[in-house]
Amino acid sequence: MEKLTVEKIAKMIDHSLLQPQMTRDEIDEGCEIAAKYNTASVCVRGYDVSYCAEKLKGTDVKVCVVTGFPHGNSTTASKVFESEDAIANGADEVDVVIPIGLVRSGMYDYMKDELAAVHNVCSKKGVPLKVIFENAFLTKEEIAACSKICDELNVEFVKTSTGYAPTGALAEDLSIMRENVKDSIEIKAAGGIRTLDQLIEFYEIGVTRFGTRSTAEIIAEAVERGL
Repeated sequence: MEKLTVEKIAKMIDHSLLQPQMTRDEIDEGCEIAAKYNTASVCVRGYDVSYCAEKLKGTDVKVCVVTGFPHGNSTTASKVFESEDAIANGADEVDVVIPIGLVRSGMYDYMKDELAAVHNVCSKKGVPLKVIFENAFLTKEEIAACSKICDELNVEFVKTSTGYAPTGALAEDLSIMRENVKDSIEIKAAGGIRTLDQLIEFYEIGVTRFGTRSTAEIIAEAVERGL
């Protein structure tokens, strides 16, 4: 496993700017943090995509959008349109929430068809798709089943959580995800990641991307430890 450095840690972070009440001043501040540390991306609301793409022009920080967010309750057509629209506005990556209630109803074919449609839109534009499970609402068996569907579809990432559920990323759930997708599919952990120790623990399980608002604090810890 590759040794962690401050630069590598920063490049595994999607700096989260998703809270519904965030003002444009707060979005500006978040973009500045992401640019300062050279994170992988900023993860933003749909109407912030073009704004953040302009703010981050000339940097190596990507713009990641969330669709069907935060509960996955919109129709397949809506998720497809949201993704297309965001990509047209400058999104470099798409994080989409699965239809949680239908998965819990055993309707895996619906989930598979929906993800295939969204993935098709993303693939045509060369945009990676991250699939958000929201593990807090799923059984261990459902997490494994969702992982296997994503494996069949060959999506780029599977992701634990939105950050808007009772719990976020858990080591046990991440291990299930890692066991049920091929090595080429990456894992994003999100929800409650606030410390360097959490990031390291999850990295050792096989996580390569982290959604967090605690970027500055985690990087400061890494610098202090001499990574």
